[in-house]
Amino acid sequence: MRLIQFESACGQRHVGVIEGEQVQQVRGATTTRALALAAIAAGRGLQDEVLARGTEPGPSYPELLEAGRVLPPLDHEDPAHCLVSGTGLTHLGSASTRDKMHQQKAQDEAAMTDTMRMFKWGVEGGKPGAGKVGAQPEWFYKGDGGIVVRPGADFPVPAFAEDAGEEPELVGLYVVGEDGRPYRLGFALGNEFSDHVMERRSYLYLAHSKLRFCAYGPELRVGELPAHLAGTSRIRRNGEVIWEKEFLSGEDNMCHSLENLEFHHFKYAQFLRPGDVHVHYFGTATLSFADGIKARPGDRFEIEMVEFGAALVNGIAREDERLAPGAVRSL
Repeated sequence: MRLIQFESACGQRHVGVIEGEQVQQVRGATTTRALALAAIAAGRGLQDEVLARGTEPGPSYPELLEAGRVLPPLDHEDPAHCLVSGTGLTHLGSASTRDKMHQQKAQDEAAMTDTMRMFKWGVEGGKPGAGKVGAQPEWFYKGDGGIVVRPGADFPVPAFAEDAGEEPELVGLYVVGEDGRPYRLGFALGNEFSDHVMERRSYLYLAHSKLRFCAYGPELRVGELPAHLAGTSRIRRNGEVIWEKEFLSGEDNMCHSLENLEFHHFKYAQFLRPGDVHVHYFGTATLSFADGIKARPGDRFEIEMVEFGAALVNGIAREDERLAPGAVRSL
């Protein structure tokens, strides 16, 4: 089952099931989060909750996408209660891309960068088996729900940014129940938009480089993932494809299990606040930046994978400087 959140022409929110080109509107559901919390309270899965409520014919899916009325498939009415985070060096091949960015020319070739060292830990201990604790992955914070743009919208690029690069990834979508336990609703396609030029200057700038807008969706795939997934990431400029590449995901292409990545995120007590939403990016090994591409305002990113339905499409738009040096005032 694949779910979306969307707005009607008059701005009312709904949850829909994707069936071909028509959306089936879920009865009595205005948000995916509320639907999930009701399922938890009833002791059943998200798909069963949808089936119990039933659906009715809704609007045309292509028309919703064209009109920009499709929302991220999971959010929180208070953006401060939606945490957006991610893990890196999780995919086979991801270390070589990152290492090229971080390796110093004068470095002894026999020495191992921190990037390669952490990747090695993941290869050796990232899949410990069910119920066991494996190696910790790299973890980063992107922001709260205020940095999420809807499918089809432009990523605002701050004036101080040095790059505006895509990262095609799978995203885990979670709600913390009233019992304080995290529940995975499913997965979505994501663009973990980052500043790779800043990151390349030093791996200690990774935290800065991740504080950018991002997107996920348009659809939430309910249930487990296939072990092998292959999608396509591309960039269009003036309608023409200037870069395109396959990206792989799923546990067969990862050095960490999803269970291990989820444990190392939700082991922190502050991430178990009832009612909160968590959006977690699982990493990638494919970047246009690694191939020498520099995206610019007006370009369009397209990330697609047949198992997730419609492509995730977003553009780039430069934003004005929000804060000048010296603008912080003393009270």
